[in-house]
Amino acid sequence: MLAVDQISDTLGKVADGLCRLKGIGETVAGGGARIQFEEWDWEVGVGLYGFYKQAVLTGNAAAIDALVDWYDWQIGRGLPPRQINSTAPMLPLVMLIDHVDRPAFRALVADWADWLVQSLPKTEDGGFQHVVKERLNDGELWDDTLFMAGLFLARAGRALGRRDWIEEATYQFLVHSRYLSDPATGLWYHGWTFNGRHNFAKAFWGRGNAWITVAIPELLELVPDVPEPARRYLKRVYSAQVASLAALQRPDGMWTTLLVDPTSPVEASATAGFAYGILRGIDGGLIPADYRDTADRAIAAVLQRIDADGIVLEVSDGTAMGHSLEFYKAIGNVAAPYGQALVMLLLVELLRAGDAVRRR
Repeated sequence: MLAVDQISDTLGKVADGLCRLKGIGETVAGGGARIQFEEWDWEVGVGLYGFYKQAVLTGNAAAIDALVDWYDWQIGRGLPPRQINSTAPMLPLVMLIDHVDRPAFRALVADWADWLVQSLPKTEDGGFQHVVKERLNDGELWDDTLFMAGLFLARAGRALGRRDWIEEATYQFLVHSRYLSDPATGLWYHGWTFNGRHNFAKAFWGRGNAWITVAIPELLELVPDVPEPARRYLKRVYSAQVASLAALQRPDGMWTTLLVDPTSPVEASATAGFAYGILRGIDGGLIPADYRDTADRAIAAVLQRIDADGIVLEVSDGTAMGHSLEFYKAIGNVAAPYGQALVMLLLVELLRAGDAVRRR
């Protein structure tokens, strides 16, 4: 058994590793509780969410201060144009306003949530078009969107008493499920385009699926009053996905970049996300406890991929929409905040539940 203090020590090391990242694949000396990542975009947004959860669980006031300092720094220097990926840092910010009295933070949350609903380009059927800094992605739905923007909008609705925002976020989960969730396997395609009406390479991309395994239980926890019919539907979509994931897990506990292609590279951020999402699903009563063994094998595999400096290894680089399956297999590995964060979320969940990890 891995003792609680060992989990805590590993969590601290991975958090320090995140603080040492200045850019994708770029580490600097230092670490501690000072966040040094320079760009405001999805990579750090996911990272900050894991960092926030670690700070709250451990009662680390210095880490909360570091988050406040980072947001002050970014707001002071001027935020980038708004799009789906640049919305990701707003999720930890909306959580942070529960801990600090900063009217400017609250105002930014309100303004950004209103922008998502009123001004972000929408696809046919009213889906959030996956606009990114590089391109508009006209008519495209991506599975990343639900973590990067859907969770923020839902939590903003709860924080600011906007039921319409909660309902819109819930609708986004439903409309994305319609076009991205495969009814035959329960797995999710990376994307869908209304311009040609197809799922691009029909890739069951590992980390993209992990965003869903995390996002559905997270939504139902962040916003307990999700309408009951939608809650029931999302529970079924989630449980179908987890059943397929359990069948596709490798004997060593890992999953691959393309879930149904065992020749594709193993991927640590997806594996950590799946383990975390499964634990959250068990805890929330979405799936039976029988899946604990699947999570435990993944946890053991992930822990073997943390280096001496706390950097999570075998994390694939940011992945645009692929038009061939070979595209996904060619993505290289980098040190990235989202890899750190998904491992941090997993370790936080183990500590939160007073749990231990079985060695394999």
